[in-house]
Amino acid sequence: MSGKFIVVEGLEGAGKSSVIGLIIKALESAGMGVEQTREPGGTPMAEAIRECVKQSWDESVAEETELLLMYAARVQLLTNRIYPALEAGKWVVGDRHDLSSQAYQGGGRGVNPTTMNAMRDIALKGFKPDLTIYLDVEPAIGLERARGRGELDRIEQAGIAFFERTRARYLALAEADESIIVVDAMQPMAMVHSDVSKVIAGYIA
Repeated sequence: MSGKFIVVEGLEGAGKSSVIGLIIKALESAGMGVEQTREPGGTPMAEAIRECVKQSWDESVAEETELLLMYAARVQLLTNRIYPALEAGKWVVGDRHDLSSQAYQGGGRGVNPTTMNAMRDIALKGFKPDLTIYLDVEPAIGLERARGRGELDRIEQAGIAFFERTRARYLALAEADESIIVVDAMQPMAMVHSDVSKVIAGYIA
């Protein structure tokens, strides 16, 4: 694979969409072919799974059910979009990837680490992003921003304690992996964009 895989991660309201747009523009300006993806989703089947995950149900959704659906969608995206794009020499910019599952289902939901590692190994077979930018925001701030966009989905309604655990797992994983860059997303957006631009410029130089 000759392309690179860059992922943007963060809690709801962290500003991922605008940062992804910034990264894509920078890569295209540098002459890269770019493919944009999102998780869960990105293929017809994966988008159907996304709807299944996001909507509310008149029954309890087991943590393992949510986890399995996330990985099912991820494998579809990898097989049909990400791997082919990388093999064609494109740079893929992803809105979330496996780090989201590790943080949301592993940290927020509290799924057993053994289960998390087994699912990751089965689905990804050692594949990981070349660079991950984690936009760090306090849950209360992020959720307030998310509410400003409209009605919250099932996962966004999980409660502040859930997002505190999710953020803590994100930060712990970032500290242990030098390919994950943490950017303070509580700054004004212009400063967030400036920090991200520096990261990308240094990466593609």
